[in-house]
Amino acid sequence: MAPYTVVRFGKRQCGPCPEKAKCTSGEARTINFLPRRIHELQERNRDDQQDSAWRRLYASRSGAEGAIAECANGHRARHCRYRGQAKTHVQHVLTAIAVNIERLSQQEPADSEYRPRSPTAFQQYLDAHDLPRPLWWRQGKES
Repeated sequence: MAPYTVVRFGKRQCGPCPEKAKCTSGEARTINFLPRRIHELQERNRDDQQDSAWRRLYASRSGAEGAIAECANGHRARHCRYRGQAKTHVQHVLTAIAVNIERLSQQEPADSEYRPRSPTAFQQYLDAHDLPRPLWWRQGKES
């Protein structure tokens, strides 16, 4: 972690301040400041992330990360049953094959009508309370 400057405001400084309710809910406030060059780099990166080209590039990355997370979390690929690099590699390859077979088995046949999957519980909650659905990264559009 980068070195940062910590500024602590005590009760005496925060108590009489008219903006205290907007600033903090506690009795006092602590603020961390990054070094200027790191802060400027962070601001530049945040500005770059608003660009549509960056979002397209990141969409492919997040798709790959989603597949890796599915293997690691959903198929217990973090811990191997076997010792040794060769056996671990075989386990990972077989797990990836199983994930691909699972995905292929869930696809609709080419000659059938497309039927979107039913909304998740979270999506149903949003719809029931007239809340907008967030942008779903896999589809690249609002669903």
